[in-house]
Parts: sequence; structure tokens; C-alpha cells
Amino acid sequence: MRRYLLSSLIIFVFISFVGLYFFNNYWTHRFDNLIEQQASVYRLDKELVWSVIYEETYFRTWKIGAAEEVGLMQVTPAVAREWAQETGFQEFEKQTAENVVNFLREPQRNIQVGCWYLEKLRENYRGFAAEKAMTLAAYNAGASRVEEWTKDTDAAKLSREEFIQRIDIASTKAYVNSILKRYDAEKNK
Repeated sequence: MRRYLLSSLIIFVFISFVGLYFFNNYWTHRFDNLIEQQASVYRLDKELVWSVIYEETYFRTWKIGAAEEVGLMQVTPAVAREWAQETGFQEFEKQTAENVVNFLREPQRNIQVGCWYLEKLRENYRGFAAEKAMTLAAYNAGASRVEEWTKDTDAAKLSREEFIQRIDIASTKAYVNSILKRYDAEKNK
């Protein structure tokens, strides 16, 4: 009887770990095609976009942040309006008249707007040594904060590590470090 219970427990634990592994792999890669498509449109590394989504929501489409950020990439309604205006999306007001949250919860639209915004921010730092770190910090804390952190320096020459050291908001520093660590790991797979 003891042997049977032990064998059953071992089999249960094994099946649980295998199931968890496959579920986690499915969960974190079910939007890969959308990510790859939109990253390509906006000339972003798909691994960077994937890492942002992982950090922001762990791929939970329904998540709403404290500052009313919505969906996979935690896009704010203000950013969505800016996207609609700059890209000429005429249907935005009609589709969001009742509820902008539902519009932004849709994965394809959320990733599209989020990638557009990442690229828009990246334009400010293109070619800088800390381009990705600055883009991520701006995505999290705002471009004006990045300007504060690079004041009185040659921002273009700051290394990634030097820039991150200048971030004085602990949560933003952790955010940037976490995404870059995950991005580097994904890029090196």
C-alpha cells in the first residue's frame, strides 16, 4: 500500500510539473504571431515587445493598471487617442464611444498601439548607447523623466548601466532591469 501511494504521488507530481511547463509555455507564447507582426511593422525586436508584455501583465489581456492602463501592454486611453490621431484611424471615436477599455483589451489592437508607442518613444533615443533602457524607462515613467535623468550629460554616450544607475525611481529601475534581463535571455535562445 505504501509503495502504491508513493508511486501515485511521484506520478502525480511528475504530471503536474509537465502540465505546468506546457501550460506556461502556451500562456507566454500564445500571442507570438501578433507580437511578431506588430514588432515588424514598427521596427522593434519581437523579443523586446514580448518582454514588455511579460513584465506589464504576464499576458493577461484583462489587466487594468492603477493609472487606467489597459490590456497586454498596459496602454492608456490617452496614448490610444494619440495613436488614432497620428495614424488617421477614423473609427476610433465610434469604436470607443461607449468604452475605450474594451477597445484596448483586444490583443491585436493593444499590441498595435503599444508597439506604436514604443517606437514613438524610441525615436527620441535612436542610436544612443542606452537606447533600449531609455525607451523602456520612458514607457514606464514618461519621456520627461528620462530627460531629467540625462540632464547635464551627453545622453547619447551614456551606457546602459550608466543610464540605469541614474534612474531615481526604484520601481522604474527594477522595471527596466527586469525587461532587459528577460530580453537578453530571449534574444540569446
